[in-house]
Amino acid sequence: MRLHRLAAFSLGFTFALAPTVRAQAPSAETPRVTNAKLETRTVSGSLAAEFRLLVERQAGPAWIGYAVPQIPGEHSMCCGNYDDSHSGCGGCRLEARDAGANTTSGEKQTVKLEGPRNLLVLFRAEKGAVGKIRAFSEDCALDAGGLPFVWLTGVNPAESVALLEPFVSRWENDSHDDHETRHAALMVIAMQDGEASSQALEKFTAPDRPEKLREQTAFWLGAARGAAGLPLLTRLAKNDPSAHVRGHVAFALSVSREPGALDEMIRLAKTDAAGYVRGQALFWLAQKAGKKAAGTITAAIEDDPDTDVKKKAVFALSQLPKDDGVPKLIEVARTNRNPTVRKQAMFWLGQSNDPRALAFFEEVLTH
Repeated sequence: MRLHRLAAFSLGFTFALAPTVRAQAPSAETPRVTNAKLETRTVSGSLAAEFRLLVERQAGPAWIGYAVPQIPGEHSMCCGNYDDSHSGCGGCRLEARDAGANTTSGEKQTVKLEGPRNLLVLFRAEKGAVGKIRAFSEDCALDAGGLPFVWLTGVNPAESVALLEPFVSRWENDSHDDHETRHAALMVIAMQDGEASSQALEKFTAPDRPEKLREQTAFWLGAARGAAGLPLLTRLAKNDPSAHVRGHVAFALSVSREPGALDEMIRLAKTDAAGYVRGQALFWLAQKAGKKAAGTITAAIEDDPDTDVKKKAVFALSQLPKDDGVPKLIEVARTNRNPTVRKQAMFWLGQSNDPRALAFFEEVLTH
């Protein structure tokens, strides 16, 4: 199967869809960490209190981490990447300059039978503050760059979500300095299993939260939360007051594997009040559904009242497989009553380099 990748925002995560087999993973109680001054502590009281004390006492840089259950499914997170390919995870250098890019070793990994069940959550602390948040599957080997590495055991998953939520809430301030930590905290919550994570993601989609936060949450609902995420995405698609957010929901639906996501994309393309949203839904329909989306796209060209949406629908035709898209573009160029739409169809036919398009142009020019 052809591997499809979609860049996920600015942290270097990669979302991939691929045939996989699940791998047997080691216990996350003892992470595979090297080049570290390792200290293991058991959380006996509040995680927030224990974590705050550890961060405050770090004059120099140090890593603090713990494990929580990861959402079910074929997910592998390695060296800052979200990757379903399960090609395995080599050595991840926590102190590498390109942290956040894929820094796995080039060695071919053995694919095993059951996937990682825990998520390793790491915080880089220095001078009493957290500067970075990272997450890895439990089968990843970590190189701490010679720094202290405090590993916490006995962490309550709900307390992990509560610890991460304030980092996500920094979206309210829109500080560029917090860009990576707030994105990473949101990603970790989305990848962590449990009701506390689901409740937090629902809160992040409330209409009074910042638009950027609602958009980013929508992505993770589609990319990671599966059947549990689809109802929230559907609610956002129907009720979010921002056309920009609803347009982003169309993209989030396109990366969801749930069958109902396609139906909601079609509904957006047909009925959303905003032309921008209808156009976005048409574009992502073409990317996701191919031939299945052709009827919705051609209906938009004929019936949508907004010429800009019609133009986007013509572009969506150009994204279909050529055997489906080129004949439909020729039909639009030949018969549509709107001259702007016909011109748009001619343009995309010209970009197709298809012999059927050339034959059509010869016909037009010689008659």
